[in-house]
Amino acid sequence: MTTRLLSCRTPSGESGTALNLRRALDRVIDNHRRWKEGFGDHPGHDALAVDDGRLEAALDELGLRLRDNYPFFHPRYAGQMLKPPHPAAVAGYVAAMLVNPNNHALDGGPATARMEREVIAQIAGMFGFGEHLGHLTTSGTIANLEALYVAREIHPGRAVAFSADSHYTHARMCRVLGIEGLSVPVDGAGRMDVDAVRDLVAGGRVGTVVVTAGTTGLGAVDPVHEVLAVCRDHGVRVHVDAAYGGFFALLAGTAGADGVAAAPWEAIAHCDSVVVDPHKHGLQPYGCGAVVFRDPAVGRFYVHDSPYTYFTSEELHLGEISLECSRAGAAAAALWLTLRLFPLTADGLGAVLAAGRRAAGRWAALLADSPYLRLYQEPELDIVTYFPVAGDLSLSAVDSASQRVMGEGMGDRQDPVFLSVLRADARSFTLRHPDVRADRGEARVLRSVLMKPESEPYLDTLHRRVERLAAG
Repeated sequence: MTTRLLSCRTPSGESGTALNLRRALDRVIDNHRRWKEGFGDHPGHDALAVDDGRLEAALDELGLRLRDNYPFFHPRYAGQMLKPPHPAAVAGYVAAMLVNPNNHALDGGPATARMEREVIAQIAGMFGFGEHLGHLTTSGTIANLEALYVAREIHPGRAVAFSADSHYTHARMCRVLGIEGLSVPVDGAGRMDVDAVRDLVAGGRVGTVVVTAGTTGLGAVDPVHEVLAVCRDHGVRVHVDAAYGGFFALLAGTAGADGVAAAPWEAIAHCDSVVVDPHKHGLQPYGCGAVVFRDPAVGRFYVHDSPYTYFTSEELHLGEISLECSRAGAAAAALWLTLRLFPLTADGLGAVLAAGRRAAGRWAALLADSPYLRLYQEPELDIVTYFPVAGDLSLSAVDSASQRVMGEGMGDRQDPVFLSVLRADARSFTLRHPDVRADRGEARVLRSVLMKPESEPYLDTLHRRVERLAAG
């Protein structure tokens, strides 16, 4: 009943999100008022007073300023991995933000700290972890930093290896932590090359290998199960960067998986740590990442002291197991409320991801029959890459045409479409498309992220629009 309230449609066919968010926020404000009344009257202060007219004018100015954004909510926006949070997450965030708890210590946010532990347990369970240690973070970058920090403490002086197509955060965080970072080649589908991993770890130089479950460029899933087997043979740890693709674990091996292979996701349960970003497929606002370790004993690497915190409870405070200090308890409340409505099951939150996965698969089929566009690589998750094929089949021509299509689509005020591009080097490109002449070192291809479930019913319209642009 509540889920329907937050996602119903108006008789006109337009989304009723705005109306239902207003209703949810009214409930939030009423609940907050009743809680405050329990503490009795208290004085206000003139220093905080704001004139209604000035407030309305400032809000209207803010509204105008915020119009300088792309329409991330609309399926005609199929560029980067961006979409607004679900109204449930907004309502949950506002509810806690009115209190403004800090999840660093229990006296800063006892209620939201408990919520954080609950959602972390659910995320750990999604990946097959039993006993675990973890917490929310402000981003996937910080979550990966924590995982690499623990990797350094466990194997001091040893390198961290990650694929050439992994997120740039790993090379950057290795530099921050003073760790040697090693790039591993990828195969013809953008996945970590297992033979290269085997050669690299055999010499004892590497302490941790980072596998990626959903690269941000292609949405490729590294063969986690195969890399894990190689690493275990050599006493090497495995960290899973599932910041983008992690919630697809809900679909792996299910009837509605639509090509989401089970083996890599099932292997995560036996890896040492995993990162996922609820602010991507978890329907959350930005500022919500998560890191989970399979061995709770890694908490020993976080030991520190503070002269004025951790006194209100003998329980473990979240700040005692994280590198970050102050963190918004509102992020935990937003995720907790969202997972009450969209549980971490195939027919809960998984149904949201399944729509994008189906859309990607169907677009790949449409591209296969298109005279104007060609699929660059078969999608594994919900990221589709493709390029125009009109005229000369060379990297120069592909690069120019891809940039033209993106620019013209974004610049059309009457019927815009918002895409992104991905740079592919000549070797990667010709490996997939040997008939394309390599007259330069790289070429941009078009890239679309179909992470909004609304992309599924809109797909035919989107495809036709991009085709018209490619046809010139």
